[in-house]
Amino acid sequence: MITGTTKLLGVIGYPIAHSLSPVMHNAAIAHLGVDYVYLPFPIAPEHLSEAVVGLEAIGVQGFSVTIPHKQAIMSLLSEVSAIAQAIGAVNTVCRTEQGWFGTNTDVEGFLAPLREQSRDWSQTIAVVLGNGGAARAVVAGCAQLGCAKVQVVGRTPQKLQSFLTSWTNSPLTVNLSVHEWETLPELLPHAELVVNTTPIGMHSQAEESPLNLVEMQQLSSGIIVYDLIYTPRPTRFLQQAQSQGAIIIDGLEMLVQQGVVALQLWLQCPAPVEVMRRSLLDYLSRRK
Repeated sequence: MITGTTKLLGVIGYPIAHSLSPVMHNAAIAHLGVDYVYLPFPIAPEHLSEAVVGLEAIGVQGFSVTIPHKQAIMSLLSEVSAIAQAIGAVNTVCRTEQGWFGTNTDVEGFLAPLREQSRDWSQTIAVVLGNGGAARAVVAGCAQLGCAKVQVVGRTPQKLQSFLTSWTNSPLTVNLSVHEWETLPELLPHAELVVNTTPIGMHSQAEESPLNLVEMQQLSSGIIVYDLIYTPRPTRFLQQAQSQGAIIIDGLEMLVQQGVVALQLWLQCPAPVEVMRRSLLDYLSRRK
């Protein structure tokens, strides 16, 4: 029940209607019996700075950050954690006495399902599709796994070079290179992990895939193909990869695990992992 004492949490992004974070977090809040509610806040990029001030003014206790704000929000915060600074992106913000504190829980979320795989990551070549905020968490995750090479692919040479340069003084050790999209046919045959961090294939683009059929045919059998998108489930990208013999992972478990870490930061108590996971699975099954 929402009353005058209910504290606010939420997620900011644009668009935000597709987000399942409210489903997951409100299920956890109900299970824990705490007086909170978690709301979606659609905030266009041009309104981000004033929105952050507004969220503070109305007493929001913390919020998640999704596309396209993960990098832009950093300059608007009072403090940013070491891991978020190393990644160059924030996905979780907490209210403190000093102001907004930003960190990144995406790395732990990304790694959770990969750690269940039996792989010699020191021999693994990873190809990362996209070079935005989500890609930064993936690169950091691949660095923690100890991947032999991480190859980031994008469409704009200037943005790719900026992405590469931004890791120069990072405390994370990673063998990183950047490549234009046209080089994918040369990269994919050697990859053992391919991760989609782009929004291609998400909700309104459900019939699209970041790889065309020719590129998809370059994937070797047994490769791990990971899509950070969690709705639709599975994406067209993952359907096509599975038909090529790939092991597929969608973004649902990453969503759950990064949310667990975030909720524990906000509430300062253990999060009900299974309740959060089950709420999403139930919701998605009802939508079919």
